[in-house]
Amino acid sequence: MAASERREQLLDVGRTVFAEKGFGTATVEEIAQRAGVTKPIVYEHFGGKEGLYAVIVDREMRELLSVITSAIEHGKSRERVAQAADAFLSYIERAPDGFRVLLRDTPLVTGGGTTWGSLIGDISDRVDALLMTELSQRGFDRQLAPLYSRAVIGLIANVGQWWLETGAPSRPEVVRSIVNIVWNGLAGLEPAPGFTPDKPAVSDETPAP
Repeated sequence: MAASERREQLLDVGRTVFAEKGFGTATVEEIAQRAGVTKPIVYEHFGGKEGLYAVIVDREMRELLSVITSAIEHGKSRERVAQAADAFLSYIERAPDGFRVLLRDTPLVTGGGTTWGSLIGDISDRVDALLMTELSQRGFDRQLAPLYSRAVIGLIANVGQWWLETGAPSRPEVVRSIVNIVWNGLAGLEPAPGFTPDKPAVSDETPAP
C-alpha cells in the first residue's frame, strides 16, 4: 500500500475507533490492529494518537463547514434554510462516525480552538448575512442576526444529533419539518416581544377575588 493510501486508511480506521470509544479510551494499539499494521506505522504517519485525532477533527470540521457554506450561496431565503438543513443532514448520513467524533469534543488535543461550539459559531457566521437581509427587509434590528442564526443552526444541529441515533423519519421529512419550524418561526417574529425577563408573564387566568 502506498504511503498516501495507508494514511487515508489510518484516518478512516481512527475515525471509527474515536467515534466508538472517544479519544480517552481509544488506543494506538487498537487502531493499528484494526488497520492491520504495527503501532510504529501509526506513529510514523501522525506522531501518535493526538496527531491522528487532530487531523481527523480538522478534516471533518472543514468538510461540514464547506457543505453548509456551499448550500446557502444561492436561492431565496426559504430555499437556503432548506438547503442548509439538507446539507447538514446529508453530511451526518454520509459520515456518521465523523459527526460523532465532532460531538465528543476534545479541545485540549485539537489546540483549544477547534471545538464543536466553535464550529457551530463558524457556520452561524455564514448565515448571519442571510438573516441580516431578511430582518432589514422586514424592519427588524439587523444587529440581532447573530442571535437568530445561532438559534437556527443550533436547532438543526440538535435535530441532526437526535436523527443520527433514531434513524427516522426520512431525511426529506426531517428537512421539511425543520423548515416548517424555522421559517414559520421567523415569519411570526415580533419586532418588540412583549415578554421580558424582569417582568412576570401575564396570566390568562382570572385572578381570584
